[in-house]
Amino acid sequence: MEVCQYFSKTIKFYFEPFRLYNVLVVVCIFYFSVVLYNLVITREKKMRAFEQFPGPPGNWLFGHLRQDGTDFSIITKWGEQYPYAFPLQFGPTSIYLTIHHSSYLKTVLASAGIFTDCLLVSAGQKWFRHRRLLTPGFHYDILKPYVKLMADSANIMLDKWETYAKTEQSFELFQQVSLMTLDSIMKCAFSYNSNCQTESGTNPYIKAVFELCYLVHLRWRWFPYPSETIFHLSPHGYRYRKACKIAHSHTEEVIRKRKEALSKEKEQDILLKRRNLDFLDILLCTQDEQQQGLSDEAIRAEVDTFMFEGHDTTASGISWILYNMACYPEHQQKCREEIQEALKGKDSMEWEDLSKIPYTTMCIKESLRLYLPVPGLARKLTKPMTFFDGRTIPEGRAVHISVSI
Repeated sequence: MEVCQYFSKTIKFYFEPFRLYNVLVVVCIFYFSVVLYNLVITREKKMRAFEQFPGPPGNWLFGHLRQDGTDFSIITKWGEQYPYAFPLQFGPTSIYLTIHHSSYLKTVLASAGIFTDCLLVSAGQKWFRHRRLLTPGFHYDILKPYVKLMADSANIMLDKWETYAKTEQSFELFQQVSLMTLDSIMKCAFSYNSNCQTESGTNPYIKAVFELCYLVHLRWRWFPYPSETIFHLSPHGYRYRKACKIAHSHTEEVIRKRKEALSKEKEQDILLKRRNLDFLDILLCTQDEQQQGLSDEAIRAEVDTFMFEGHDTTASGISWILYNMACYPEHQQKCREEIQEALKGKDSMEWEDLSKIPYTTMCIKESLRLYLPVPGLARKLTKPMTFFDGRTIPEGRAVHISVSI
C-alpha cells in the first residue's frame, strides 16, 4: 500500500509540470492562430475594398516591401502599367491605394471634408485653426531677415567643404546639407544657435534628430516594422523612443525658456520689437477670436514637426539641386555667372538679390519638379469617394497621393 502511494506521488510529481507545459503550448498555439486569423481577415477585407483597382502581385506577408533599394523605380514602372491608381501593400495588413493620375487627383483634391488622420499634420477644424494662427509667421516681412541667418549657416558649411577640398577628402553631401538646414531652421524659427554644424557629434539633440530621421525611414521600408507592436518591441523601437524622449525634452526646454523671457516683460510688444519675430514667438503669442492660444502640447507638436520635417525635406531638395547641377555643368556655369553678377563682390545673398537670379531660380524649380522632396501624401477617407470612371473607394480606407509618379 505504501509502495503504491509512493509511486502515485512520484507519477503526479513528474506529470504536473508536463501538463503545465502542454497547457502553455496549447495556449500559445491558440493565441497565434487567432492573431493569424485576424491578420488574414483584416487583409482580405482591405483587399476587397480595392478589388476594383488591379495592381501588382505582392507577397502575402511582405506585401510590396523591397529590401534592395529599388522601390522608386519599381513603383514608377507600376504607375505606367496600372493607370490612374493601384493598391500597394506594406506588410500583411497595411494597404494603400496609390493614386497617380491627374484625373483622379482632381477628384481627391477637390473633395472637401473627406480626409482625416494624415501622417504628420492635423485634420479638420483643428488643422484650420492652427493654419489660421500660424500663417502670419510666414509673411514676407518676417521672412526677409532670415536670409542673412541662412547665408551665415551656408557659409559655415562652405568653409567645411573648402577644408575637405584641400585634403581631397570625400564626404556625404546629404548629411552636410542636413546639418546646414537644421542649423538654419533653428536660428530662423526659434532664435536658437545650436552650433550643430561644428558640434554635431557631441550635441545630444542633433544626434536624436538624425536618429529619428533614420528610424522613421527604416520603419516604413523594412519588414516587419510597419507593425506597431513589433516595432515597439524591437531594438529599433527602443532607440526610437529614446530619441523621441531626448528630442521632446529639448523642445520643452526651449519653449520653457522662451515663455520665461516673454513673461518677464510687462508688455509682450517690447520684447517682440527689439528682435526679429520668429516661429516660436507666434506659437506662444497668437490667439484666436475667443482669445484662446495654443496648448502646450500643441506648441510642442508644431515645433517638433516643423523642426523635423522642415530640415529633412529642405535638405533633400537642396541635395538634388546640387546633384543636377553636377550632372549639367553648362547650366551650373550659367548659374554661377548669374550669382556672381548679382553679388557684385558681396560675400552672401540678401533679400533684394533674389529677384536678380531668374535663371538660377528656374533651375531650382526644375530640379524640384524632377525630384520632389516629398514624393507623396497619405490620407484616410471619412466617406466614400467615387471617381469619374465609376470606381469607388469605401469609407475608412487609406489612400496614397503620389506626386512623383
